Amino acid sequence: MNQESTTELTASIRTFGVQLSPTPRGARLARLLATEQLRAWGLPLDPARLLVAELANNAADHGRVPGRDFRLALYVVGDILRIEVTDTRGQELPAPRKPASDAESGRGLLLVEALAHRWGVTEGRFPRKTVWAELRCTAPEPTS
Repeated sequence: MNQESTTELTASIRTFGVQLSPTPRGARLARLLATEQLRAWGLPLDPARLLVAELANNAADHGRVPGRDFRLALYVVGDILRIEVTDTRGQELPAPRKPASDAESGRGLLLVEALAHRWGVTEGRFPRKTVWAELRCTAPEPTS
């Protein structure tokens, strides 16, 4: 691989990660931190911050284990933004279900399914699982 190819490859990969408490405050902080990181990278904020909000909220609500944090990670490779939220409730794998028409919650994964280009769940080393979503976006131009 020549020097130019190496520089292009390095410039097109960006990462961000943070551990947060599995609480409503931690979920809000995940959305705020992701929004600022996307802004710093020059990427569109929506629908990415909506996906972060939903995945982080699910980790705080359904993946919560006292004393164990969840992790938010953002990766940009080329024109793909990958959002990952890892929690420590690996035995409970999420699946979108249509809730009752009068239900006040339960539509989050349907939203993820509608907004993301791809999404899924990866089982990690027990007891972890990672719920991820990918979006196509315009990667920022590298700065000199």
